[in-house]
Amino acid sequence: MTITLIEREIEPILISDLTWREFKAVEQLIDRPGVRLSFLDGVLEIRKMPGKKHETIKKRIAALLEIYLEFLGLDFTPTGSVTLESELEKVKREADESYELGANRKHPDLVIEVVVSSGGIDKLEAYKRLNIPEVWFWVNDELLLYSLGNQEYERVSKSQLLPNLDIDLLMGCIYIENHAQALREFRLGIIK
Repeated sequence: MTITLIEREIEPILISDLTWREFKAVEQLIDRPGVRLSFLDGVLEIRKMPGKKHETIKKRIAALLEIYLEFLGLDFTPTGSVTLESELEKVKREADESYELGANRKHPDLVIEVVVSSGGIDKLEAYKRLNIPEVWFWVNDELLLYSLGNQEYERVSKSQLLPNLDIDLLMGCIYIENHAQALREFRLGIIK
């Protein structure tokens, strides 16, 4: 059964032509719960924190991924929505979920974005400037994977970081309505 949550998502507010310094000043003024700020090339994106649909999908993907990483015996650190920024690259972004694959990493190797509304800054461009090797987007009930190579992201059919991950199994378990059942089905699927 498919997860079908319906909620109204509000488009982000975009403010153009800001310097990094102006952005940092606005960031301090708007530092409050329920608001997420991103910045790229002088454009400030102000977005209301996501609702139940977004959070349900985000947590499902994260739970399944963590089961898989543990199954592989990988040394990993979930870093959640850690703030990633670079004044030099004029970018600030918070992933919905992020993971460091290995010990003592300076930044995440994998970020996950759940997109339930359109508009805003170019997230792939932001992550490219932050040198994130792999980005997964959940868009319109589909998981899209992007791998960074030759300074550009390329859409790929399987994870470059986790090449043996069965994407069809992952997708099937994301669609299961009951969370606990989805986790059980995924565990069974990866040990086969």
